[in-house]
Amino acid sequence: GGSEADITRILRLGTRGSALALVQSGWVAERIRNRHPDATVELVTIRTQGDILHDVPLAGIGGKGIFIREIEEVLLRGDVDLAVHSMKDLPAELPEPLDIAAIPPREDPRDVLISKRNQQMEEMSGGARIGTGSLRRGVQLRNRRPDLEIVPLRGNLDTRIRKLGAEQLDGVIVAAAGLRRMGWAGRISQFLPMEMMLPAVGQGAIGIEIRRDDARCREIVDCLNDPVTAVEVGAERAFLKRLGGGCQLPIAGFAKTSGREMAVEGLVGSLDGRIVIRRQLRGPAEAFAALGEDLAERILAEGGRKLLDALYEPA
Repeated sequence: GGSEADITRILRLGTRGSALALVQSGWVAERIRNRHPDATVELVTIRTQGDILHDVPLAGIGGKGIFIREIEEVLLRGDVDLAVHSMKDLPAELPEPLDIAAIPPREDPRDVLISKRNQQMEEMSGGARIGTGSLRRGVQLRNRRPDLEIVPLRGNLDTRIRKLGAEQLDGVIVAAAGLRRMGWAGRISQFLPMEMMLPAVGQGAIGIEIRRDDARCREIVDCLNDPVTAVEVGAERAFLKRLGGGCQLPIAGFAKTSGREMAVEGLVGSLDGRIVIRRQLRGPAEAFAALGEDLAERILAEGGRKLLDALYEPA
């Protein structure tokens, strides 16, 4: 509608302050302005726990949620109207008054290798130092190439790439999506095939979070939602949720629809990388949540529950 109220209405969009987060939220703001020329969209930068504690291993500070908690608090208070997140940063359970109202089309979901001498993983010699702060990437790499040295790495995307030179690393593993969005795809030495490196749940997708009862905001962002991406990420998140949310085990999940069919693949590993349980299920795409849950049940039954139990046993 073109009522007076619309014209004066400012939409405040909450975002992390990292270069990549600002590119992603800027992209969302631009799309909203294109569809709603009357709307004024303002970016509000919010510092999160994950940005402040940038030297601490992710797993040590509660993993999931550390990049979004502060943003959600600001959204709940009404100080911003919507928030833009990387879907893979979102825990499986959202605060009840909040809702993901739109998931735009997904960028490339794969992980990539950036290596010092532009080598592929197969060409890396034993003892090569590969940087990653992700349990998920570490366990899959260790399983595939136990001869490589995995070096813990934290920080924003630009920081991690910079550390390639600064910390005598031979390579770093990062998400393709971030590099593409930043316009840095030229740095990629290799797109890691899914067989080698199953991505994080929601990797490559961004989500637009609103207050559940904010009908106006929901209507404004609705045009950004991609139904295919939404069911794929929905299946992956149902898988994650059934495994216990953002627990401290290495978890990967990826869903792909073709027509009315969906394939969901999931992985749970032990912290030392010795055990990796990986399974795939197919079914109707419309039953995406049930498919993700069934996959989790199967992995739990085939050794995943044992891994989870070991994790929570008192030492």
